[in-house]
Amino acid sequence: MQLRPEALSGALARGLPAITWIHGDEALLVIEAADAVREAARRAGFTQRDVFQVDRAFSIDALAAETRSLSLFASQRLIELRLVAKPNRELGLGLADIAASLDDSTRLLVSSVRLDRAVTETAWFSALEPRITLVAIASVDHAQLPAWIGRRLAAQQQKADPDTLALLAERVEGNLLAAHQEVRKLGLLFPAGLLPADEVRSVVLDVARYDPFGMAQAMLAGDAPRALRALEGLRAEGEAAPLVLWALADATRSLLRLSQARDAGRQPASLTRELRLFPPRDGLYLAALRRLDTRVLRAALQEAARIDRIAKGLIAADPWQAMAALAARLAGVPTLAPPP
Repeated sequence: MQLRPEALSGALARGLPAITWIHGDEALLVIEAADAVREAARRAGFTQRDVFQVDRAFSIDALAAETRSLSLFASQRLIELRLVAKPNRELGLGLADIAASLDDSTRLLVSSVRLDRAVTETAWFSALEPRITLVAIASVDHAQLPAWIGRRLAAQQQKADPDTLALLAERVEGNLLAAHQEVRKLGLLFPAGLLPADEVRSVVLDVARYDPFGMAQAMLAGDAPRALRALEGLRAEGEAAPLVLWALADATRSLLRLSQARDAGRQPASLTRELRLFPPRDGLYLAALRRLDTRVLRAALQEAARIDRIAKGLIAADPWQAMAALAARLAGVPTLAPPP
């Protein structure tokens, strides 16, 4: 059974599943969902909790033996399995065997990074899936972040105007754990009700964290200020310029292929799957095509090649400034003219 995170509490109220698997890239939300399962387990009498971390020392046989052994301290127990990487075939097959032999005295809680199709389309996962309750934690993207912060404020009887929510989102983007901490801080500093905008601005830290692919997504979305802010943040954090350029160039190459398909009479939407541009990313690319044509994209790819030579020291220039100009152009700011 698959559940959305917001349906988890209701499902737990009806009973604790034999195996709950929570996966996603937002560590805070995975932790909160796992906390809900732990609390439900305590209420149901599963008072003993054993934790297994999947690392080099981990043995699936040890986990299997633990699930079959009798507890010395409680009649019911919750066993946690924490994965820091995608599960491999050996682990998957072992979990399938464990699932088939679990009795009513034991519940299993698995938490992991997001499971992609390379995992969910395997034979072992297909065999295991009917035995588990799967909770997929979606990432909170930039567009969703103000509303997410607003809901967190409402939970502590506070609210903020749209401009303040946008400011908060800008300062915590890409760092949901820090966003949670900043919201909690506001709960301690200010009373219930509408938050004072000027005072919030002075107390909320800029804890945003950026990654090259998030920067490229902002560029594709036509949000030049956010793309340039992300570039500056990456530079300040010491990110390697070639990696950032790779994200820019990869997005440009995909856009160029889509544009060329459009020129040839094909529907770009039919090509997105071939390029492994799955929802919601495909929507960003198709939106970018509405403002960019093949000539502009060829010029952008040529510029990316020039920036690569800059980054390698073959041309005397600042690669970060050049990448900023390229990102701005692809986001819709006319700074890079196509060749005649």
